[in-house]
Amino acid sequence: MRMLPRAWGRRASGPDRSDPDTADTAASKAGPLHLQFDRISARARAILSGEGDAARAQRMALFTFAVRVFGAALAYFLQVFLARWMGSHEYGIYVVVWTLVVVLGVIAPLGFNSSVQRLIPEYLAFNQMALLRGILYASRIIGVVSATFFMLVTMAVFWFGSGHVPDYYVVPACLAALCLPMFTLTDVQEGIARSRDWGDLAIMPTYIWRPLLILLAVLAASLVDLPHSATIACFAAIFATWGAALYQKISMDRRLRHLVGPGPRQWLPGDWIRLSLPIFLVEGFFTLLTSADVLMVSYFEPPGEVAVYFAAAKTLALVHFVYFAVKAASAHRYSRLHHSGDHAGLADYVRQSVAWTFWPSLLFAGVLFVFGDYVLRLFGSDFTGGHDILALLMIGVLARAAVGPVDALLTMAGEQKRCAVAYAAAFVVNVTLNVTLIPYYGLIGAALATSISMCFEASSLYWVARTRLGIRSFIWTVGGKGEGRDDGQ
Repeated sequence: MRMLPRAWGRRASGPDRSDPDTADTAASKAGPLHLQFDRISARARAILSGEGDAARAQRMALFTFAVRVFGAALAYFLQVFLARWMGSHEYGIYVVVWTLVVVLGVIAPLGFNSSVQRLIPEYLAFNQMALLRGILYASRIIGVVSATFFMLVTMAVFWFGSGHVPDYYVVPACLAALCLPMFTLTDVQEGIARSRDWGDLAIMPTYIWRPLLILLAVLAASLVDLPHSATIACFAAIFATWGAALYQKISMDRRLRHLVGPGPRQWLPGDWIRLSLPIFLVEGFFTLLTSADVLMVSYFEPPGEVAVYFAAAKTLALVHFVYFAVKAASAHRYSRLHHSGDHAGLADYVRQSVAWTFWPSLLFAGVLFVFGDYVLRLFGSDFTGGHDILALLMIGVLARAAVGPVDALLTMAGEQKRCAVAYAAAFVVNVTLNVTLIPYYGLIGAALATSISMCFEASSLYWVARTRLGIRSFIWTVGGKGEGRDDGQ
Protein backbone atom coordinates (compact mmCIF):
# COMPACT_ATOMS: atom_id res chain seq x y z
CA MET A 1 0.00 0.00 0.00
CA ARG A 2 1.33 3.44 -0.91
CA MET A 3 2.09 5.60 2.11
CA LEU A 4 0.93 9.21 2.21
CA PRO A 5 3.69 11.80 2.58
CA ARG A 6 4.02 13.26 6.04
CA ALA A 7 3.93 16.74 4.56
CA TRP A 8 0.23 16.26 3.67
CA GLY A 9 -0.68 15.83 7.30
CA ARG A 10 1.13 19.00 8.26
CA ARG A 11 -0.50 21.06 5.57
CA ALA A 12 -3.94 19.89 6.65
CA SER A 13 -3.45 21.59 10.00
CA GLY A 14 -2.20 24.88 8.57
CA PRO A 15 0.96 26.18 6.95
CA ASP A 16 4.26 25.48 8.61
CA ARG A 17 6.83 28.10 7.66
CA SER A 18 9.68 25.88 8.82
CA ASP A 19 8.76 23.28 6.19
CA PRO A 20 10.37 24.13 2.85
CA ASP A 21 7.62 22.37 0.92
CA THR A 22 4.96 24.40 2.73
CA ALA A 23 6.98 27.54 2.16
CA ASP A 24 6.96 26.77 -1.54
CA THR A 25 3.19 26.35 -1.46
CA ALA A 26 2.70 29.67 0.30
CA ALA A 27 5.00 31.39 -2.13
CA SER A 28 3.12 29.97 -5.09
CA LYS A 29 0.11 32.13 -4.14
CA ALA A 30 2.03 35.26 -5.12
CA GLY A 31 1.44 37.07 -8.40
CA PRO A 32 2.68 35.34 -11.54
CA LEU A 33 5.43 37.91 -12.24
CA HIS A 34 7.05 37.26 -8.86
CA LEU A 35 6.22 33.57 -8.50
CA GLN A 36 9.69 32.12 -9.08
CA PHE A 37 11.46 34.76 -6.99
CA ASP A 38 9.03 34.29 -4.11
CA ARG A 39 9.40 30.52 -4.23
CA ILE A 40 13.17 30.72 -4.11
CA SER A 41 13.23 33.34 -1.33
CA ALA A 42 10.61 31.46 0.71
CA ARG A 43 12.55 28.24 0.44
CA ALA A 44 15.79 29.99 1.38
CA ARG A 45 14.13 31.54 4.47
CA ALA A 46 12.69 28.17 5.44
CA ILE A 47 16.08 26.47 5.17
CA LEU A 48 17.96 29.21 7.04
CA SER A 49 15.43 29.69 9.87
CA GLY A 50 13.58 26.37 10.03
CA GLU A 51 13.84 24.16 13.10
CA GLY A 52 12.72 20.90 11.51
CA ASP A 53 15.02 17.98 10.77
CA ALA A 54 14.81 18.59 7.04
CA ALA A 55 15.76 22.27 7.44
CA ARG A 56 18.75 21.40 9.63
CA ALA A 57 19.80 18.73 7.15
CA GLN A 58 19.58 21.18 4.28
CA ARG A 59 21.57 23.82 6.17
CA MET A 60 24.27 21.26 6.87
CA ALA A 61 24.16 20.06 3.28
CA LEU A 62 24.38 23.61 1.94
CA PHE A 63 27.32 24.47 4.19
CA THR A 64 29.03 21.18 3.37
CA PHE A 65 28.35 21.68 -0.31
CA ALA A 66 29.73 25.23 -0.25
CA VAL A 67 32.89 24.15 1.58
CA ARG A 68 33.30 21.14 -0.72
CA VAL A 69 32.94 23.38 -3.76
CA PHE A 70 35.63 25.72 -2.49
CA GLY A 71 37.68 22.81 -1.16
CA ALA A 72 37.44 20.96 -4.47
CA ALA A 73 38.60 24.08 -6.31
CA LEU A 74 41.46 24.54 -3.83
CA ALA A 75 42.49 20.87 -4.00
CA TYR A 76 42.31 20.91 -7.77
CA PHE A 77 44.42 24.05 -7.95
CA LEU A 78 46.90 22.39 -5.58
CA GLN A 79 47.15 19.32 -7.82
CA VAL A 80 47.61 21.47 -10.92
CA PHE A 81 50.28 23.50 -9.13
CA LEU A 82 52.10 20.38 -7.90
CA ALA A 83 51.98 18.78 -11.36
CA ARG A 84 53.49 21.86 -12.97
CA TRP A 85 55.92 22.44 -10.10
CA MET A 86 57.28 18.87 -10.08
CA GLY A 87 56.69 17.60 -13.61
CA SER A 88 54.79 14.43 -14.47
CA HIS A 89 57.44 11.95 -13.19
CA GLU A 90 57.87 13.40 -9.69
CA TYR A 91 54.17 14.22 -9.49
CA GLY A 92 53.37 10.59 -10.31
CA ILE A 93 55.58 9.46 -7.41
CA TYR A 94 53.83 11.85 -5.03
CA VAL A 95 50.41 10.68 -6.26
CA VAL A 96 51.23 7.04 -5.52
CA VAL A 97 52.55 7.57 -1.98
CA TRP A 98 49.78 10.02 -1.05
CA THR A 99 47.14 7.60 -2.36
CA LEU A 100 48.67 4.97 -0.09
CA VAL A 101 48.30 7.38 2.85
CA VAL A 102 44.65 7.98 1.96
CA VAL A 103 43.90 4.24 1.78
CA LEU A 104 45.63 3.41 5.07
CA GLY A 105 44.30 6.57 6.74
CA VAL A 106 40.72 5.50 6.09
CA ILE A 107 41.35 1.93 7.25
CA ALA A 108 43.31 2.89 10.37
CA PRO A 109 40.35 4.28 12.44
CA LEU A 110 38.91 0.71 12.40
CA GLY A 111 35.43 2.09 11.74
CA PHE A 112 35.29 4.43 14.75
CA ASN A 113 35.24 7.46 12.45
CA SER A 114 31.73 6.40 11.37
CA SER A 115 30.44 4.56 14.44
CA VAL A 116 30.77 7.72 16.55
CA GLN A 117 28.12 9.31 14.32
CA ARG A 118 25.72 6.62 15.52
CA LEU A 119 26.85 6.36 19.15
CA ILE A 120 27.16 10.03 20.11
CA PRO A 121 23.53 10.98 19.22
CA GLU A 122 22.34 7.83 21.02
CA TYR A 123 24.25 8.59 24.23
CA LEU A 124 23.11 12.20 24.19
CA ALA A 125 19.48 11.18 23.61
CA PHE A 126 19.53 8.89 26.67
CA ASN A 127 21.76 11.22 28.73
CA GLN A 128 24.46 8.54 29.07
CA MET A 129 27.26 11.02 29.69
CA ALA A 130 29.80 8.55 31.07
CA LEU A 131 29.53 6.45 27.92
CA LEU A 132 29.73 9.61 25.83
CA ARG A 133 32.98 10.63 27.52
CA GLY A 134 34.27 7.09 27.00
CA ILE A 135 33.63 6.95 23.26
CA LEU A 136 34.97 10.47 22.70
CA TYR A 137 38.25 9.50 24.33
CA ALA A 138 38.57 5.92 23.12
CA SER A 139 37.75 6.58 19.46
CA ARG A 140 40.62 9.04 19.06
CA ILE A 141 43.14 6.98 21.01
CA ILE A 142 42.31 3.80 19.09
CA GLY A 143 42.58 5.64 15.77
CA VAL A 144 45.99 7.14 16.53
CA VAL A 145 47.44 3.88 17.92
CA SER A 146 46.18 1.91 14.92
CA ALA A 147 47.54 4.52 12.49
CA THR A 148 50.94 4.45 14.20
CA PHE A 149 51.05 0.69 13.66
CA PHE A 150 50.23 1.12 9.96
CA MET A 151 52.86 3.85 9.73
CA LEU A 152 55.61 1.61 11.11
CA VAL A 153 54.61 -1.31 8.89
CA THR A 154 54.56 0.88 5.79
CA MET A 155 57.99 2.33 6.53
CA ALA A 156 59.43 -1.15 7.15
CA VAL A 157 57.94 -2.56 3.94
CA PHE A 158 59.36 0.20 1.75
CA TRP A 159 62.72 0.50 3.50
CA PHE A 160 63.55 -3.18 3.79
CA GLY A 161 61.77 -4.20 0.59
CA SER A 162 63.56 -1.67 -1.59
CA GLY A 163 64.82 -4.47 -3.85
CA HIS A 164 61.23 -5.14 -4.92
CA VAL A 165 60.11 -1.50 -5.01
CA PRO A 166 61.53 1.11 -7.40
CA ASP A 167 64.06 3.23 -5.53
CA TYR A 168 62.29 6.49 -6.33
CA TYR A 169 59.32 5.43 -4.14
CA VAL A 170 61.24 4.51 -0.97
CA VAL A 171 62.05 7.86 0.68
CA PRO A 172 58.77 9.62 -0.32
CA ALA A 173 56.73 6.66 0.95
CA CYS A 174 58.51 6.63 4.32
CA LEU A 175 57.98 10.36 4.69
CA ALA A 176 54.33 10.21 3.64
CA ALA A 177 53.73 7.47 6.21
CA LEU A 178 54.52 9.99 8.96
CA CYS A 179 51.22 11.68 8.07
CA LEU A 180 49.16 8.64 9.05
CA PRO A 181 48.59 9.25 12.82
CA MET A 182 47.29 12.80 12.34
CA PHE A 183 45.49 11.95 9.11
CA THR A 184 43.54 9.32 11.05
CA LEU A 185 42.93 11.61 14.02
CA THR A 186 41.40 14.16 11.63
CA ASP A 187 39.13 11.46 10.19
CA VAL A 188 37.86 10.37 13.63
CA GLN A 189 37.33 13.95 14.76
CA GLU A 190 35.44 14.62 11.54
CA GLY A 191 32.97 11.90 12.54
CA ILE A 192 32.59 13.42 16.02
CA ALA A 193 31.97 16.86 14.55
CA ARG A 194 29.43 15.54 12.05
CA SER A 195 27.41 13.96 14.84
CA ARG A 196 26.98 17.45 16.33
CA ASP A 197 26.53 19.31 13.02
CA TRP A 198 29.78 21.18 13.62
CA GLY A 199 30.35 21.64 9.92
CA ASP A 200 33.41 23.85 10.31
CA LEU A 201 35.31 21.26 12.36
CA ALA A 202 33.97 18.35 10.31
CA ILE A 203 35.10 19.35 6.85
CA MET A 204 37.30 22.45 7.04
CA PRO A 205 40.47 20.65 8.29
CA THR A 206 40.38 18.08 5.49
CA TYR A 207 39.14 20.13 2.58
CA ILE A 208 40.44 23.63 3.34
CA TRP A 209 43.17 23.77 5.99
CA ARG A 210 45.27 20.79 4.90
CA PRO A 211 45.50 21.57 1.14
CA LEU A 212 46.02 25.25 1.89
CA LEU A 213 48.89 24.46 4.27
CA ILE A 214 50.45 22.09 1.71
CA LEU A 215 50.26 24.84 -0.90
CA LEU A 216 51.83 27.41 1.43
CA ALA A 217 54.60 25.00 2.44
CA VAL A 218 55.46 24.19 -1.19
CA LEU A 219 55.50 27.89 -2.05
CA ALA A 220 57.86 28.49 0.88
CA ALA A 221 60.09 25.68 -0.38
CA SER A 222 60.18 27.33 -3.78
CA LEU A 223 61.23 30.64 -2.27
CA VAL A 224 64.32 29.05 -0.68
CA ASP A 225 65.16 27.12 -3.88
CA LEU A 226 64.55 23.61 -2.55
CA PRO A 227 64.32 20.84 -5.19
CA HIS A 228 61.00 20.49 -7.01
CA SER A 229 60.55 16.87 -6.00
CA ALA A 230 58.11 14.40 -4.45
CA THR A 231 60.30 14.30 -1.33
CA ILE A 232 59.84 18.03 -0.68
CA ALA A 233 56.12 17.71 -1.37
CA CYS A 234 55.91 14.95 1.26
CA PHE A 235 57.60 17.21 3.82
CA ALA A 236 54.94 19.81 3.03
CA ALA A 237 52.23 17.18 3.51
CA ILE A 238 53.62 16.25 6.94
CA PHE A 239 53.55 19.88 8.05
CA ALA A 240 50.01 20.40 6.75
CA THR A 241 48.52 17.16 8.09
CA TRP A 242 49.90 17.57 11.59
CA GLY A 243 49.08 21.27 11.75
CA ALA A 244 45.46 20.85 10.63
CA ALA A 245 44.84 17.88 12.95
CA LEU A 246 46.23 19.54 16.06
CA TYR A 247 44.33 22.76 15.49
CA GLN A 248 41.15 20.74 14.94
CA LYS A 249 41.74 18.83 18.20
CA ILE A 250 42.28 22.00 20.23
CA SER A 251 39.11 23.57 18.84
CA MET A 252 37.07 20.40 19.33
CA ASP A 253 38.23 19.87 22.93
CA ARG A 254 37.06 23.38 23.73
CA ARG A 255 33.55 22.66 22.41
CA LEU A 256 33.36 19.23 24.00
CA ARG A 257 34.07 20.70 27.42
CA HIS A 258 30.90 22.78 27.09
CA LEU A 259 28.90 19.82 25.76
CA VAL A 260 30.03 17.05 28.09
CA GLY A 261 31.82 18.56 31.05
CA PRO A 262 34.12 16.71 33.44
CA GLY A 263 33.14 13.36 34.90
CA PRO A 264 33.78 9.62 34.82
CA ARG A 265 34.23 7.62 31.64
CA GLN A 266 32.44 4.34 30.98
CA TRP A 267 33.79 1.80 28.51
CA LEU A 268 31.97 -0.70 26.35
CA PRO A 269 34.84 -1.88 24.15
CA GLY A 270 33.12 -5.08 23.06
CA ASP A 271 29.97 -3.29 21.88
CA TRP A 272 31.95 -0.52 20.23
CA ILE A 273 34.20 -2.94 18.34
CA ARG A 274 31.26 -5.11 17.22
CA LEU A 275 29.61 -2.00 15.80
CA SER A 276 32.76 -0.47 14.32
CA LEU A 277 34.41 -3.45 12.65
CA PRO A 278 31.70 -4.02 10.01
CA ILE A 279 31.84 -0.28 9.31
CA PHE A 280 35.62 -0.63 9.09
CA LEU A 281 35.13 -3.26 6.40
CA VAL A 282 32.71 -1.00 4.54
CA GLU A 283 35.01 2.02 4.70
CA GLY A 284 38.07 -0.07 3.88
CA PHE A 285 36.59 -1.77 0.83
CA PHE A 286 35.08 1.51 -0.37
CA THR A 287 38.45 3.24 -0.17
CA LEU A 288 40.19 0.34 -1.87
CA LEU A 289 37.51 0.41 -4.54
CA THR A 290 38.09 4.11 -5.23
CA SER A 291 41.91 4.05 -4.96
CA ALA A 292 43.06 0.58 -6.02
CA ASP A 293 43.11 1.62 -9.67
CA VAL A 294 45.78 4.26 -9.02
CA LEU A 295 47.93 1.80 -7.07
CA MET A 296 47.54 -0.91 -9.73
CA VAL A 297 48.36 1.51 -12.52
CA SER A 298 51.54 2.36 -10.60
CA TYR A 299 52.46 -1.37 -10.64
CA PHE A 300 52.10 -1.71 -14.42
CA GLU A 301 52.95 1.80 -15.63
CA PRO A 302 55.70 4.40 -14.92
CA PRO A 303 55.00 7.43 -12.67
CA GLY A 304 54.30 9.72 -15.64
CA GLU A 305 51.36 7.54 -16.74
CA VAL A 306 50.11 7.33 -13.16
CA ALA A 307 50.10 11.12 -13.10
CA VAL A 308 47.90 11.31 -16.21
CA TYR A 309 45.42 8.79 -14.81
CA PHE A 310 45.29 10.54 -11.44
CA ALA A 311 44.74 13.92 -13.09
CA ALA A 312 41.69 12.54 -14.90
CA ALA A 313 40.36 10.94 -11.70
CA LYS A 314 41.02 14.11 -9.71
CA THR A 315 39.17 16.15 -12.31
CA LEU A 316 36.20 13.83 -11.92
CA ALA A 317 36.30 14.43 -8.15
CA LEU A 318 34.74 17.79 -8.96
CA VAL A 319 31.60 15.76 -9.72
CA HIS A 320 32.01 13.19 -6.98
CA PHE A 321 32.18 15.71 -4.15
CA VAL A 322 28.39 16.17 -4.46
CA TYR A 323 27.94 12.58 -3.31
CA PHE A 324 30.27 13.07 -0.35
CA ALA A 325 28.65 16.36 0.67
CA VAL A 326 25.18 14.79 0.82
CA LYS A 327 26.56 11.73 2.60
CA ALA A 328 28.23 13.93 5.23
CA ALA A 329 24.97 15.71 5.97
CA SER A 330 22.74 12.63 5.91
CA ALA A 331 24.48 9.76 7.72
CA HIS A 332 23.45 10.48 11.31
CA ARG A 333 19.94 11.54 10.18
CA TYR A 334 19.47 8.15 8.55
CA SER A 335 20.35 6.63 11.93
CA ARG A 336 17.94 8.87 13.83
CA LEU A 337 14.97 8.20 11.51
CA HIS A 338 15.63 4.46 11.34
CA HIS A 339 15.98 3.94 15.08
CA SER A 340 12.93 6.07 15.82
CA GLY A 341 10.84 3.70 13.69
CA ASP A 342 9.81 6.44 11.27
CA HIS A 343 10.00 4.38 8.10
CA ALA A 344 7.91 6.79 6.05
CA GLY A 345 10.12 9.68 7.12
CA LEU A 346 13.24 7.65 6.33
CA ALA A 347 11.95 6.75 2.86
CA ASP A 348 11.09 10.37 2.18
CA TYR A 349 14.52 11.54 3.34
CA VAL A 350 16.18 8.91 1.15
CA ARG A 351 14.18 10.28 -1.78
CA GLN A 352 15.47 13.76 -1.07
CA SER A 353 19.09 12.73 -0.57
CA VAL A 354 19.17 10.73 -3.81
CA ALA A 355 17.82 13.74 -5.72
CA TRP A 356 20.32 16.06 -4.00
CA THR A 357 23.09 13.71 -5.13
CA PHE A 358 22.15 12.79 -8.68
CA TRP A 359 20.95 15.96 -10.40
CA PRO A 360 23.89 18.23 -9.43
CA SER A 361 26.27 15.36 -10.29
CA LEU A 362 24.68 14.98 -13.71
CA LEU A 363 24.98 18.71 -14.35
CA PHE A 364 28.66 18.86 -13.36
CA ALA A 365 29.40 15.70 -15.36
CA GLY A 366 27.92 17.26 -18.48
CA VAL A 367 30.03 20.38 -18.07
CA LEU A 368 33.18 18.33 -17.54
CA PHE A 369 32.45 16.11 -20.53
CA VAL A 370 32.32 19.18 -22.76
CA PHE A 371 35.24 21.10 -21.28
CA GLY A 372 37.31 18.26 -19.77
CA ASP A 373 40.03 18.41 -22.39
CA TYR A 374 40.64 22.09 -21.67
CA VAL A 375 40.64 21.47 -17.93
CA LEU A 376 43.23 18.68 -18.18
CA ARG A 377 45.55 20.99 -20.09
CA LEU A 378 45.96 22.96 -16.89
CA PHE A 379 48.17 20.14 -15.57
CA GLY A 380 50.54 20.49 -18.52
CA SER A 381 51.02 19.23 -22.04
CA ASP A 382 51.69 15.67 -20.82
CA PHE A 383 48.13 15.36 -19.47
CA THR A 384 46.02 16.11 -22.55
CA GLY A 385 45.42 12.43 -23.30
CA GLY A 386 43.25 11.95 -20.21
CA HIS A 387 39.86 12.96 -21.66
CA ASP A 388 38.86 9.42 -22.68
CA ILE A 389 39.79 8.21 -19.19
CA LEU A 390 37.63 10.98 -17.74
CA ALA A 391 34.64 10.00 -19.89
CA LEU A 392 34.85 6.31 -18.92
CA LEU A 393 35.20 7.03 -15.20
CA MET A 394 32.23 9.40 -15.42
CA ILE A 395 29.87 6.48 -16.11
CA GLY A 396 30.73 4.84 -12.80
CA VAL A 397 30.48 8.08 -10.83
CA LEU A 398 26.99 8.77 -12.22
CA ALA A 399 25.94 5.19 -11.43
CA ARG A 400 26.96 5.77 -7.82
CA ALA A 401 25.19 9.14 -7.73
CA ALA A 402 21.99 7.54 -9.07
CA VAL A 403 21.53 5.59 -5.81
CA GLY A 404 22.69 8.40 -3.53
CA PRO A 405 24.58 7.74 -0.28
CA VAL A 406 22.87 4.36 0.13
CA ASP A 407 25.99 2.96 1.79
CA ALA A 408 25.51 5.43 4.66
CA LEU A 409 21.85 4.41 4.87
CA LEU A 410 22.75 0.73 5.19
CA THR A 411 25.48 1.40 7.74
CA MET A 412 23.28 3.56 9.95
CA ALA A 413 20.43 1.03 9.68
CA GLY A 414 22.58 -1.83 10.97
CA GLU A 415 23.16 -3.46 7.58
CA GLN A 416 26.87 -2.69 7.52
CA LYS A 417 27.85 -6.35 7.12
CA ARG A 418 25.88 -6.72 3.90
CA CYS A 419 27.20 -3.37 2.75
CA ALA A 420 30.73 -4.63 3.36
CA VAL A 421 30.00 -7.79 1.37
CA ALA A 422 28.77 -5.68 -1.54
CA TYR A 423 31.92 -3.56 -1.43
CA ALA A 424 34.13 -6.63 -1.13
CA ALA A 425 32.51 -8.14 -4.21
CA ALA A 426 32.92 -4.86 -6.11
CA PHE A 427 36.56 -4.68 -5.02
CA VAL A 428 37.20 -8.21 -6.31
CA VAL A 429 35.57 -7.23 -9.62
CA ASN A 430 37.73 -4.09 -9.71
CA VAL A 431 41.03 -5.86 -9.06
CA THR A 432 40.24 -8.71 -11.44
CA LEU A 433 39.33 -6.37 -14.29
CA ASN A 434 42.28 -4.04 -13.64
CA VAL A 435 44.78 -6.88 -13.62
CA THR A 436 43.21 -8.25 -16.80
CA LEU A 437 42.78 -5.02 -18.76
CA ILE A 438 45.71 -2.76 -17.78
CA PRO A 439 48.44 -4.94 -19.40
CA TYR A 440 46.56 -4.83 -22.72
CA TYR A 441 44.82 -1.45 -22.76
CA GLY A 442 46.85 0.62 -20.29
CA LEU A 443 45.08 3.59 -18.71
CA ILE A 444 41.88 3.01 -20.74
CA GLY A 445 41.71 -0.50 -19.32
CA ALA A 446 42.05 0.84 -15.78
CA ALA A 447 39.27 3.39 -16.33
CA LEU A 448 36.95 0.79 -17.87
CA ALA A 449 37.60 -1.68 -15.04
CA THR A 450 36.94 0.93 -12.38
CA SER A 451 33.75 2.18 -14.04
CA ILE A 452 32.32 -1.34 -14.38
CA SER A 453 33.09 -2.12 -10.74
CA MET A 454 31.37 1.11 -9.61
CA CYS A 455 28.24 0.19 -11.59
CA PHE A 456 28.33 -3.25 -9.96
CA GLU A 457 28.73 -1.61 -6.54
CA ALA A 458 25.76 0.74 -7.04
CA SER A 459 23.52 -2.10 -8.23
CA SER A 460 24.50 -4.31 -5.29
CA LEU A 461 23.85 -1.60 -2.68
CA TYR A 462 20.49 -0.73 -4.26
CA TRP A 463 19.47 -4.39 -4.11
CA VAL A 464 20.49 -4.69 -0.43
CA ALA A 465 18.56 -1.54 0.53
CA ARG A 466 15.46 -2.74 -1.32
CA THR A 467 15.45 -6.28 0.06
CA ARG A 468 16.56 -5.52 3.65
CA LEU A 469 14.99 -2.12 4.31
CA GLY A 470 12.17 -2.04 1.77
CA ILE A 471 13.52 1.24 0.35
CA ARG A 472 14.19 1.90 -3.31
CA SER A 473 17.09 4.29 -3.52
CA PHE A 474 17.38 4.62 -7.29
CA ILE A 475 16.73 8.08 -8.72
CA TRP A 476 13.93 6.97 -11.06
CA THR A 477 12.16 4.75 -8.53
CA VAL A 478 12.06 7.28 -5.70
CA GLY A 479 10.79 10.11 -7.84
CA GLY A 480 7.16 9.89 -6.72
CA LYS A 481 6.18 12.26 -3.91
CA GLY A 482 6.59 10.47 -0.62
CA GLU A 483 7.29 7.12 -2.25
CA GLY A 484 10.27 4.99 -1.48
CA ARG A 485 9.04 1.84 0.18
CA ASP A 486 8.75 -1.43 -1.65
CA ASP A 487 6.08 -3.45 0.15
CA GLY A 488 5.64 -5.95 -2.63
CA GLN A 489 2.05 -4.87 -3.15
